[in-house]
Amino acid sequence: MNHLLGLEDLTPAQIVDILDRAEHYLSAGRAGKLDTLKGTIVANLFYEPSTRTKISFSLAARRLGAETLDFSPSGSSTSKGESFIDTARNIEAMGIDAVVVRHASAGAPRLLTQHLRPAVRVINAGDGAHEHPTQGLLDIFTIRRARGKIAGLTVAIVGDIAHSRVARSNIHGLVKLGARVIACGPTTLVPREVASLGVEIADDLDRVLAECDVVNLLRLQIERQRTGLFPSVREYAALFGLNGDRMKRAKPGLLILAPARSTAASNSRRTWPTGRTP
Repeated sequence: MNHLLGLEDLTPAQIVDILDRAEHYLSAGRAGKLDTLKGTIVANLFYEPSTRTKISFSLAARRLGAETLDFSPSGSSTSKGESFIDTARNIEAMGIDAVVVRHASAGAPRLLTQHLRPAVRVINAGDGAHEHPTQGLLDIFTIRRARGKIAGLTVAIVGDIAHSRVARSNIHGLVKLGARVIACGPTTLVPREVASLGVEIADDLDRVLAECDVVNLLRLQIERQRTGLFPSVREYAALFGLNGDRMKRAKPGLLILAPARSTAASNSRRTWPTGRTP
């Protein structure tokens, strides 16, 4: 595997291998900084705003011994008309070994693989509403650590699935590893075609909670939505937010994954993750 562009591209064996390696590096990293990537340079090309993902990639590279180069379009030659590919080629000419790219356009990371030297590895940190493979891997890794397995679990992904790259990566990975996946949300935010990915579709969170072992709450992708997809955030929260009353209907021992923020749709302390990191 030369690049990481999406979990759709990976086999179950490749996903398990990545999870096993992550387990190894998690344990080894607690003993101190590693030199696995010593002598390499990782460039972070972020064309969309990011806090947690960008910092996480920088920290991970440094903890593995690599040097990092951070790029953002503001203040760069992008403002003078330099194209995405030309920017990447200019940075490649500086001797980088890998590129981590986040872009609003689906397929941008794959496009880079066609224009950079084969030796330069490309990692997708989120491309439009397509995929966010490293977040998907992290979610699956967290579930496996907490439950000891993926196969046989029922996992509900709740919320704005239509606009969520995280949801798509989770779906591809979880289904390949043998989980039962339920996509739950308003009909306007759960496209019928996701059923073709091997998931069930539901719009009743109370029923779903009684069945699932894991629930993964998604944030509302307001910046990607057109208007009128749901009446209001308040009404959305009433139907799809987790709160104390709704948790009483949940299966005992339910594992909850959620973005590390409090919103109107997830305003209970119970929705804060205990094992998931950015």
